[in-house]
Amino acid sequence: QVQLVESGGGSVQAGGSLRLSCVASGYPDSRYIMGWFRQAPGKEREGVASVDSDGSTMYAAAVKGRFTASRDNAKNTLYLHMNTLKPEDTAMYYCAAERSSRVRVGLVLDALEYNNWGQGTQVTVSS
Repeated sequence: QVQLVESGGGSVQAGGSLRLSCVASGYPDSRYIMGWFRQAPGKEREGVASVDSDGSTMYAAAVKGRFTASRDNAKNTLYLHMNTLKPEDTAMYYCAAERSSRVRVGLVLDALEYNNWGQGTQVTVSS
């Protein structure tokens, strides 16, 4: 299966920027969609952004215009560039991957669609 390792989390002041990375290993020849999810204490895990193998992206309304997701398929690496960070962005950020054919259209930001998860990286935004 796919192993995912996130990095790049940390503490930043509101208005700052941060870049998260997720390195995937064990990829098969089939196409995978990759996504970023976040979970704050007492909250459900929510989708942040996704990038399919063709580069197609989807963003949650809360981060649209501030976050940019991309992937380097040659390196099997997913990125999330986070700009204009807000305290409400504070959460554990997880990357996830799933075969594109197994993710239903319109549900690419639904955590239940994904079966491969990283351990997470903490992002803390202070005011």
